[in-house]
Amino acid sequence: MNLNLKNKRSNILPFLLLGLVLQAMLMACDDDPGMDRRFTTTAEYASDALRNREKFTLFAEIVDRSHMMDLLGTWGSYTVFAPTNEAVDKFLATKGLTSVSQLTQQECDTITFTHIMEQAFFTTDFNDGTYPVMNMLDRPLTVSTDSDTISVPGEVRLSISINKSARLISMDDSVKNGVVHTIDAVISAQNSMLPDVLSVDSDVSLFYQALELTGMADTLQKYIDPTYSVGSDSIDWTNDRLLVHTGNYYDNTAFMEHRYFKYTVFTPRNSVFAKYGVHDLDGLKELARECYEKDYPEDANVDDVTDRRNYLNRFVSYHILPFSSSYYSLTSVDGPNSELAANFNRRRWDIADWYETLMPHSILKCSFPLGSDGGLYVNRRGVQSRADARGYFTRGAKVAAASEVNIDQTAVNGVYFYIDDILSYGYHPGSGINVKEYVFSERMRIDCTALSPDFMTSGARGHYTRSNIANGKYAQRDANLTAATNTRTCLQFKPGSVSNFIFDDMTRIVVRPRTLDFWSYAGDEVIILGRYDVSVKLPPVPSGNWEVRMYGSFGFSSRGIVQFYIDNIPQGIPFDMRPGGTDPSVGWIDDSTLGDEEQIAAFDKAFHNKGWMKGPGSYGSARTSSGGGFSNGGTLRNVSSGMRRVIGTFYSDGKTDHYLRMQQKMESADNECVFDMIELCPATVYSNPDVAEDRL
Repeated sequence: MNLNLKNKRSNILPFLLLGLVLQAMLMACDDDPGMDRRFTTTAEYASDALRNREKFTLFAEIVDRSHMMDLLGTWGSYTVFAPTNEAVDKFLATKGLTSVSQLTQQECDTITFTHIMEQAFFTTDFNDGTYPVMNMLDRPLTVSTDSDTISVPGEVRLSISINKSARLISMDDSVKNGVVHTIDAVISAQNSMLPDVLSVDSDVSLFYQALELTGMADTLQKYIDPTYSVGSDSIDWTNDRLLVHTGNYYDNTAFMEHRYFKYTVFTPRNSVFAKYGVHDLDGLKELARECYEKDYPEDANVDDVTDRRNYLNRFVSYHILPFSSSYYSLTSVDGPNSELAANFNRRRWDIADWYETLMPHSILKCSFPLGSDGGLYVNRRGVQSRADARGYFTRGAKVAAASEVNIDQTAVNGVYFYIDDILSYGYHPGSGINVKEYVFSERMRIDCTALSPDFMTSGARGHYTRSNIANGKYAQRDANLTAATNTRTCLQFKPGSVSNFIFDDMTRIVVRPRTLDFWSYAGDEVIILGRYDVSVKLPPVPSGNWEVRMYGSFGFSSRGIVQFYIDNIPQGIPFDMRPGGTDPSVGWIDDSTLGDEEQIAAFDKAFHNKGWMKGPGSYGSARTSSGGGFSNGGTLRNVSSGMRRVIGTFYSDGKTDHYLRMQQKMESADNECVFDMIELCPATVYSNPDVAEDRL
């Protein structure tokens, strides 16, 4: 996450924050032998912890020189990785220095900003993978766990490291405005771009050679958008630019200070290619031809490897996503102890997300199944370790977590992950299937916050509330009219700064923080306001007929009236989002009232013919039942206001872009379109005479 909303030195204000403090779930000292005694307190700020402890005097001097100590003494949410005096002395020695006073101002700023994140993370929140928030230098930090067999001979202890270099020697020290972790080394600032980081990893040398040959390495050098300007708009959350929602609850918004281009690369190691008998570029070219020749026979003679139609170019670019993401942020499994994940029926539904890749007109699926096959996978289909309801199963490629590799895989402009198999959007020689036809012939349920790389790279998708420790990390409704202390921090986007979205100054697009306290699918949603006219490029899909649906929570006076278009063709009459499901114009009826399975199925069919579907039966939020989520049996299917609107259909040739356009039909600039989740469903699912579409 990169909710970078201010100049770190010039705007040292109490409330320029990212928004969040996570529940402080402190581990007992006996659970982490070898760790120092904690100074857990709610009376101290992070600045007090640095100033009042002898072991941090040198780091405190560095922070003071960067003029950041005052900020760490204000209300907010911070993670501070504090190196000990011994760690700072070792760092100084590597530079031939003997005191902090010999460091330049720039060096002090770099060290300070490298060691602070504007969001509180305890070790129970993330213990493997890249944090979903950049540090104050806008660089990623990776946390990984390992076994420590050296500190105490004969004992195996937990070792937690940052960027594979600085080890936590005391952790989870809760302070009034976040958490302080003590580390045994100064974290080095990452200044390399992705191609440079990949180039020094000998395990992926063949993939890197292909990156260079195809010119994709040049693409991955891109970092900051020089044309982006925030202008006179605010980049902090103290501006009283509040969004008003039904029931007098408020969100406050701010803009990005910078627009970044970042990437996620899935890299097969040389050993993976060796399984296919591939050891050099010529062999990789033949493997790429095997993957794509059947689906793209018209490109058989495209020999220029920098041409996006070339088979090797397709192979390489399909392994790249146009945004940066952490291991857990590629799905709604947002951490190792995810409350959000518990809201999914994971026994019958693998949590998954779909993303467009750098290969033209291609899509990639990320899944996080529960059970013995748990972990992050690419292009997997099934449920846990078995076939799905339609009889499909393929394992996909497993993504290696940070604890499974011995190097830091982050760069200034992204991250790369090892995968244990190759990826293909055509024929896959390992599994013997055509991935496009097999994996992507299913209903794709895509959170609207995943529809743009800018939502992902900026950290707008999946960001948490700024709050206090007791409230936890997930946002709650807030009636606070003072923006500086309102916890509901949202990122707003300017026209031209959102890939895949076309809109003008009459439109406000805002991504809300993740919550468990509303009927939002997967916890977050996009809100569109103003006299809006927005065109959204739909994710690419294979050839065939597809139905487009939108899930949202309707039945509120703050909603608007929208005219939908698919490829500029009007889809029915304008849709009024204000009536709820029990309104006579809608006619929603609870399953328990309908009775048996036959009556439920008949109602679902008639409801679909009217342009409606009930909410997904695979997800339940805290609002669907008194206990929340599946622990108490509630799902969005049981919610009369949480429904899917059937927008229309289109035919895809698999090689053409398609657009969903939404146009406000009310005079008011305050009525909103709740753009929560999009479903793309193939005709082989929604009109299959043999196997009905499931209710999940």
